[in-house]
Amino acid sequence: MPMTFAGPALLVADIAASRAFYQDVLGQAVLADHGPHVAFASGFSIWQADHATEVIYEGARTPPTTLGQGNLEMYFESETLDQDFARVNARWQKIIHPVQAAPWGQRGFRLHDPDGHVVEVAEPLPVLVRRLLAEGLTIDEISARTFIPVEAVAAMAEPDKTARDKTA
Repeated sequence: MPMTFAGPALLVADIAASRAFYQDVLGQAVLADHGPHVAFASGFSIWQADHATEVIYEGARTPPTTLGQGNLEMYFESETLDQDFARVNARWQKIIHPVQAAPWGQRGFRLHDPDGHVVEVAEPLPVLVRRLLAEGLTIDEISARTFIPVEAVAAMAEPDKTARDKTA
C-alpha cells in the first residue's frame, strides 16, 4: 500500500482554547477528542504542545515556547464567504485582513488562531471562476488572470457538465 498524507496536526499551547476556536468560531466538526489531541472531520488535528513533544521525543526535548510563527497557513474554503467573515469577525479579534481579492482574483480573509497560526478562509476556485464569468471575463481571460489552465477553467465554468461527465 502506498504512503498517503492523512492531514496536519498543529501543536497548540491550550487545547481547550484551540478546540473552541476551530469548533465554535470556524465551525469545524470534531471527529475525535482524545484529551490532548483533537481530530476534526475536515482532516486536521490539534495536539497539546507539551504532550506532543513528550510523545514525539520521548521526553528528551523541551516543549516549544513559541508556536504559530507565521510559517504555516491553515486553509479553509467557503461558498458563503461574506457571511462567514461577518460571523467570525463578530466573535474573534485577531483578524489579519477582512475579505479582499488576491492578485489572482480569489476572495478571502485571514486571521490568527489562539497560537498565532495563520488561518485563511477563501472562496473555492469554481466559485471564483463563475464569479469572473459573471463579471464578463472569458475563459481565456480567467485562465490568464488566475493561472488556472484553460481546461480546468472550462470544467469549473460548467459544474453540471462536469457532474454529468463523471456519471457517464
